[in-house]
Amino acid sequence: MQKDNVKVMIVGTGNVGASIGYCMVSSKTAINELVLVDINADDAEGEAMDLRDTLAVSPTYINIHSGTYEKDAGDCDVIVITAGVPQAKGGETRMELLQKNASIMRGIVEPIMQAGFNGIFVVVSNPMDVMTYLVWKYSGLPTEQIIGSGTVLDSARLRFKISEKLNVSPKSVHAYQIGEHGDTEFTLWSTGDVGGMPLSRMFTPEEQNQISEETKNEAYEIINRKGATYYGIGACVTDIVNNIIYDERRVMPVSTYDDFTDTFHGFPSVIGRDGVIKRLEIKLSEEEGIKLQQSINTIKAAIGEATEE
Repeated sequence: MQKDNVKVMIVGTGNVGASIGYCMVSSKTAINELVLVDINADDAEGEAMDLRDTLAVSPTYINIHSGTYEKDAGDCDVIVITAGVPQAKGGETRMELLQKNASIMRGIVEPIMQAGFNGIFVVVSNPMDVMTYLVWKYSGLPTEQIIGSGTVLDSARLRFKISEKLNVSPKSVHAYQIGEHGDTEFTLWSTGDVGGMPLSRMFTPEEQNQISEETKNEAYEIINRKGATYYGIGACVTDIVNNIIYDERRVMPVSTYDDFTDTFHGFPSVIGRDGVIKRLEIKLSEEEGIKLQQSINTIKAAIGEATEE
């Protein structure tokens, strides 16, 4: 159940980490204490100072400060990891970030665990599904306490694109991107609906393919134009964290552990105060099943590469 004091740490205060912090401060939240940690301590303190300047007008008062793993991680409820090398311009894939970021993750997780952390990890660093797996391995925590941001952002992009075509609110679109947060993700058209009307009947196969491709490639389009994506993921991670700390038990396509394939990948799951309550058992079409297996194979290959000695 919700504690009197809810403490959240954000590791990495670059564009993504700072945007998550800003979204948390700007939203109605049960967070009482927000700690910012970065390899550049001055940057973390500067972001904390900047965020504190919002408190006179923000909807919730939060104790915001920079900190360290040793001093602050032990009693955190949720730790959000965004640290790592960002995806570069010019079409660099998330998987190409693997070797750059895999070595960073152990140096983050081990001191957090040494501080006595026993809360929920929310992993955002790319390639996210692989990094989430590594956080699980390095932490030794139960899989229920390890959550990747998954395809929550991708699904938000999908819902907006569908909403524009149907002239409805994206909040009324119920549809998911699933699988890898990356090039092999795909749209779960068979279960999508708007007000109970199946999406599969509202778009031709050609239109479905176009929407799916635009959704999958949205990050590349943004990166090519402005160099990075951070507002969307900031809002989505804040939504995940609020789902956890309020024990809302909403279904989200976060990256959770599948013991059958020994991977983390985006799939509709029930999330609450204890982390992952359950992954839903959704019947996929034959084509969707094949796509999911291809996505899982991509993640497994990357995990193998990341864990090679």
